[in-house]
Amino acid sequence: MIRTIAFDNEKYLKEQTAEILERAARFGNRLYLEFGGKLFYDYHAARVLPGYDPNVKTRLLQELKDKADILLCIYAGDIERKKIRADFGITYDSDAMKLIDDLRARGISVPGVVITRFDNQPSAILFKNKLERRGIRVYTHRMTRGYPTDIEVIVSDEGYGANTYIETEKPLVIVTGPGPGSGKLATCLSQLYHDYRRGIQSGYAKFETFPIWNLPLKHPVNVAYEAATADIRDFNLIDPFHLEAYQKTAVNYNRDVEIFPVLKRILEKITGGQSFYRSPTDMGVNRCGFAITDDEVTREAAKHEIIRRYFRYRCEYAMGFNEKETVQRVELFIKDFQLDPEYRSVVAPARAAAGKAQEEKKGNEGIFCGAAMELRDGTMITGNNSPLMHAASSLVIHAVKHLAGIPNKIKLLPSNITDSVRNLKTEILREKSVSLDLNETLIALCISATTNPAAQLAVEKLRELEGCEVHMTHIPTPGDEAGLRRVGVNLTSDPNFASNNLFIC
Repeated sequence: MIRTIAFDNEKYLKEQTAEILERAARFGNRLYLEFGGKLFYDYHAARVLPGYDPNVKTRLLQELKDKADILLCIYAGDIERKKIRADFGITYDSDAMKLIDDLRARGISVPGVVITRFDNQPSAILFKNKLERRGIRVYTHRMTRGYPTDIEVIVSDEGYGANTYIETEKPLVIVTGPGPGSGKLATCLSQLYHDYRRGIQSGYAKFETFPIWNLPLKHPVNVAYEAATADIRDFNLIDPFHLEAYQKTAVNYNRDVEIFPVLKRILEKITGGQSFYRSPTDMGVNRCGFAITDDEVTREAAKHEIIRRYFRYRCEYAMGFNEKETVQRVELFIKDFQLDPEYRSVVAPARAAAGKAQEEKKGNEGIFCGAAMELRDGTMITGNNSPLMHAASSLVIHAVKHLAGIPNKIKLLPSNITDSVRNLKTEILREKSVSLDLNETLIALCISATTNPAAQLAVEKLRELEGCEVHMTHIPTPGDEAGLRRVGVNLTSDPNFASNNLFIC
């Protein structure tokens, strides 16, 4: 487990704030900033840049809150197909509402939500109604007419002019949204068009954490970004416009490079003059690369992230969520760095735990699942499934007992509690599963803690599991996945199902 700090949050915060304010000043203090990536809980960045504060961008927004409004964009198609944010296991529309709550709690205003590429999708209408009835202003923007080739139509009252203008008060307007393709760019350009029609000078810039433009193209941190977006087919490349304009190499990604000639023409048409930008890299304001303090550590961390993505996509393929091409693409990244899945230290112990359980219970029917966790001090903990509990439950119980110094022979979950939970599941709720998943186990542990001092000590050690690495030999059930997410571990699993049943609850 990588614990060395390789990123300076304070330097990043200082430089990033200054860069954004300097860019706003260039446009007469009216800047639409397309804000990509995650505003809160950016765990991908924290994993590939050890020491990176997952909420450092929140601190950035708080530094700018007196100067900034936030517009939140969400693509109607993502609402309709109930796209999931993997970090939290919630849909994009739920994530948007959570984001509004998180921003408000920090005193950051959200003047409105924009549903982009709106075409009267039933789920999008329901989402709109929910927000409006809670006092949130919601705007709907349809697909821009003429986009991307007919500039005359795009930059006209039939194109951007057909969108409702969103009134904002502050000089910096941060346009963000859950996930890629949320319509942030189109919203920025639509606002820009309306501003110039009203005689307001304004500008556009882009803030993305990845790829990091001043790291090499094949740096593991940038490749980890490619792995993270393999399902949407993003890829990094040297910005040819930047190379031609300045004779300097800079890394960007395909969508920004492909759209730049069109975007440049749109900006020139809107402003009636020359575009401020000569390359897509020019549009960016990212200072992340300048805050890296240990390149070797970030390289190693990013390699581990590539392996995590490999396991995730294999599981998603097995569950029908992804195509084979996505898995094959990440396999190429692993081969490029001459990695092996068992380079991830918890993989082999988890598989060994499953094999040991199968050997010990030879002749018994059922699927034997193994799990392993590497604690912060490097200690390896393993667990496996049993008639009493799932492998994830066994793993967490073993881990907190180790951390609390509780001998193995001391039971944390007395039979009267586990029997009561099992009776509730099977006799009252009529579920088929008897053994406890991790969510159920954590609840049982808390109940036990009211009368058992050892259980109370174990509960207090749960917070020490945050950031630990975990691997399971089987795809976790919803209750296991939710429990592991809540304790904050970095989870991977082999693409095997823990049951032959098609429906798992």
